[in-house]
Amino acid sequence: METTEGNTERVRRLFESLGGTVRDGFPAVHSLVHHTETGTSYLKTPGVVMLAKPQVNIAGLEGFLEGFDPELRFPEYLDDPTSLPDSSQLCKTAGQVCYASFGPRRTTNENAAAYFERLTSAGHGSVLEHSNFSFLLYGISRSVTHELVRHRAGAGFSQVSQRYVSGSVLRFVERPEYAAEAGLHRLFEERADRAAAEYEAMAERLLEYQEGGNAMLSADYKTDARKKVQQTARSLLPNETEAPMVFTGNVRALRHIIEMRADAHAESEIRTLALRLFLCLHAADPILFGDYELGELPDGTYSVRTEHRKA
Repeated sequence: METTEGNTERVRRLFESLGGTVRDGFPAVHSLVHHTETGTSYLKTPGVVMLAKPQVNIAGLEGFLEGFDPELRFPEYLDDPTSLPDSSQLCKTAGQVCYASFGPRRTTNENAAAYFERLTSAGHGSVLEHSNFSFLLYGISRSVTHELVRHRAGAGFSQVSQRYVSGSVLRFVERPEYAAEAGLHRLFEERADRAAAEYEAMAERLLEYQEGGNAMLSADYKTDARKKVQQTARSLLPNETEAPMVFTGNVRALRHIIEMRADAHAESEIRTLALRLFLCLHAADPILFGDYELGELPDGTYSVRTEHRKA
């Protein structure tokens, strides 16, 4: 079995090879925009941008810790020389509150990885729910988002509304299988061009009806008029249409998503997304996500697994 250090290095190299960057402590893996010959925009891979992560005020525990018998030496908890990512520190503090474990016999930050391994191996994942991460996800199709929003527990989703946005922001997402074969790629581009053109033509026709006072599409205000046109024209759009969202999940929920969706048997498009989520989370907190191992599949893609599932 690969060592923890070896696996961590593999994760870091893969993150960088996919264009991963960390700015001010926030990881991201961006996705390039491509265009067909007629100018239709599409993306080949998901873009994952970490927007928010925990910020912890451990010093705020001082008044609480000083209120116990001095012989317990609880205030020493604040003097731990090893710094942790705030997300790990928050979860570790939550767990140590459960057992009032602040004195000299506590698990120190130096041994935080082993502390979390004991929790996850025993299935005690509730303390992981305190740390939340938020992401912008783009370059993802309606097919993927319909799957992702099924992970509702411990997560929040704010997704683009095709009812309120115009065709000027319309983009599509190419599946990995199409990108790998020239004929399938050509058919995808033709399909994207056709969908964009049909959407534009339908929107123009509906707008003509709108301006003509058609009862079904009548509206008193311009905003409402645009909404009525777009909500009708969107019925033409395929599942390959891009559907960006802001996605927030606590660590327990995120671990479950990674375990389910980055598995070797998961659908390829959502596995590509889950892999990038994992890489960004590992870059932000290699302790909470350090028990996962990369596996390379026969087609050159990757899976992610851990021995401690469903904590």
